[in-house]
Amino acid sequence: MPDTTSPPSESTQNTSILATLHPDIIHAHILTRLDAATLASAASVSSLMHRLCTQEDLWRQICTATWPSLHDPVARRVISTIPGGHRSIYSDAFPSLHHLSLHSRLPPPPPEELISAVDIYYLGRPVFSRVKRIETQKNSFLSSPLWVEALEPNEMIPTTVKFTRKEEKWLKQLEESLSVSWIMVEPTGRRAANVSSRRAVLARRHWLTREVEVVYAAEMARERVQCVVKVTCGGKVGGEVHVRGVNLVMEDTEGRQVSGKEGVAILQRAMECGVRKRVDNVRDKERFQKFTCLMKERRERKFRREEARDLLSTLFALLAFLFFCFLAGF
Repeated sequence: MPDTTSPPSESTQNTSILATLHPDIIHAHILTRLDAATLASAASVSSLMHRLCTQEDLWRQICTATWPSLHDPVARRVISTIPGGHRSIYSDAFPSLHHLSLHSRLPPPPPEELISAVDIYYLGRPVFSRVKRIETQKNSFLSSPLWVEALEPNEMIPTTVKFTRKEEKWLKQLEESLSVSWIMVEPTGRRAANVSSRRAVLARRHWLTREVEVVYAAEMARERVQCVVKVTCGGKVGGEVHVRGVNLVMEDTEGRQVSGKEGVAILQRAMECGVRKRVDNVRDKERFQKFTCLMKERRERKFRREEARDLLSTLFALLAFLFFCFLAGF
């Protein structure tokens, strides 16, 4: 009678081979060499691999290599309270955030604090990392426009980009060389999100101050709001460009800066319901340009409405004056 049993598959053979190795050997000599995507895939091979590939030290190593700011004791304390630890943080913060509100509901109460983990890279190498605690229940924060500054007053970050007279060239160089990650962690909800586009969507001179701004943006689609990270640079012709400011704001399509209370609620919904996708600089630039055009159109419509309202008010006042003169017999 012919043997109808099929030979074991290659994946089954590989799994069997792995099962013969001591877990410490797999951990020390194989898993520590894998990137995040490969490690996540390896976790689905078997129950043994899932247990080994979800160990906290592996994901801590990956996260801190990607975002050096997570070495900070404040960040480590908060991450230790999140189920899944660094693996959850990576899952939340590595992809690009696209907020999509699938249903409307009352936002949760604002947390006591938000944790901001900021990393700046030049040519892929980290040049600045910082963690800041944001107290979110103060009246001054809730009622004021949301504004988070990563640098201390008078602090500067050096780069090797040279200021030249060919402005278009070095602006393009700065746009392509400087990247920013800005992770917001909500300790109460135990979620996180990266609110920066990572790669710049625009490099420009500010129309008033003439300082150079490198802009990163993540649109909160259904909220008609975008998070904007601006890196402000200075320097002199012939010298090196240095970073003088790194701040985060939220703005809507009316050009209005969102308040702290509104901004925290939007962030909480984005962390919970946001769609996370692979970073795509071309798509991010298109979304930013579309948002900017929409903002410009709405501002122009608002200006025209105000002009029409002022004209009607003037005509009404003139008619009232003429009617009063008629009654008075002038």
